Amino acid sequence: MDRIRIIGGNALNGTIPISGAKNAALPLMIAGLLTDETLILDNVPRLADVAQLQRILGNHGVDIMSAGKRPGDREYQGQTLHISAADIFDTTAPYELVSRMRASFWVIAPLVARMREAKVSLPGGCAIGTRPVDLLIMALERLGAEITIDGGYVIARAPSGLKGGEIDFPKVTVSGTHVALMAATLAEGTTVISNAACEPEIRDVADCLNKMGARVTGAGTPRITVQGVSKLHGARHTVLPDRIETGTYAMAVAMTGGDVQLSGARPELLQAALDVLTEAGAVVTSTNEGIRVARNGAGINPVKVSTAPFPGFPTDLQAQLMALMTCAKGASHITETIFENRFMHVQELARFGARIALDGETATVHGIGQLRGAPVMATDLRASVSLVIAGLAAEGETMVNRVYHLDRGFERLEEKLSACGARIERISD
Repeated sequence: MDRIRIIGGNALNGTIPISGAKNAALPLMIAGLLTDETLILDNVPRLADVAQLQRILGNHGVDIMSAGKRPGDREYQGQTLHISAADIFDTTAPYELVSRMRASFWVIAPLVARMREAKVSLPGGCAIGTRPVDLLIMALERLGAEITIDGGYVIARAPSGLKGGEIDFPKVTVSGTHVALMAATLAEGTTVISNAACEPEIRDVADCLNKMGARVTGAGTPRITVQGVSKLHGARHTVLPDRIETGTYAMAVAMTGGDVQLSGARPELLQAALDVLTEAGAVVTSTNEGIRVARNGAGINPVKVSTAPFPGFPTDLQAQLMALMTCAKGASHITETIFENRFMHVQELARFGARIALDGETATVHGIGQLRGAPVMATDLRASVSLVIAGLAAEGETMVNRVYHLDRGFERLEEKLSACGARIERISD
């Protein structure tokens, strides 16, 4: 199993290209099930989760062609996928595939919308709390789907097709909003989704659906209206840049010092996180190429942050911020409001010498002068990259084990960092 070895202490200087957003690419690929014509997606990141979803879609009969590099392509430019779901011959998504990635459960929406039936395994996936699918099922029932659960599978049927309806989520849910949005595009009549998630990835998916002939308004706000259509067609869409990758590298620069251009990044996608970085002492500048992040010899200031749905501070950057605050001058307070059980990185950061106290959903981080390198273990996707950030700033050698978590969400991490002066390498056993 691969490991990542880091010798800490080098500042980061140079340019890091930002990849396409995983959290948009996955639902966009699933949206390809809604039409029998070809959906072309540009700037799709090369990630383990993308490859896994390709296998899942292939199981339904979807043909996916991945176009390689072309003359003139920039290094790290994302891949182009041609997704053709002309003949869906299997509407079952089996446990052995769905259990590896939660987002694959979302295939239930386009399958029941277009094929009028779907049988999808209840998901396994992440270790960060329960993340139930009850709100996704509720959304489909509001659109007239008949739902039964049998043997660990959710079976959805709509013999006469889905019908528009009112979906009022009791709490903000990104996955529920994606499912409701996709299902509603082919439902007869008008659907109103209230208390919808406002994340940029929702808007990106809605933009693509509209290119395919859907009639979606209000995406990116808490109220989305969808006028159902009888058929969607093919389209071409470019995946937006990954705001979590952007924030992760920005925090790495703030922690190690240096000056890095995050090319292709869009500041409006993560303004709350950039504001926190500025408060912590980094210099963040919007440029024509993206975002420039720098920190000179000045120390890191402590901050007080609560995670929140967009446009608040993202839960997916909480672990990275905690790593940064381990070296702050004073005590920081980080409250996790989105997912329970999302502090598994705390005990691993402690191996670097970090001083972190937990009280319910709040972590108090007492900054120390210098972290020390240590062998550590990745526990989930975002937690694992916080260990890399800590290792970049720590004295001596850090070995990060179980890096398959990193490969799910970060494209060519060690290449991008080493190009900016980090001493980081992948070791394959």
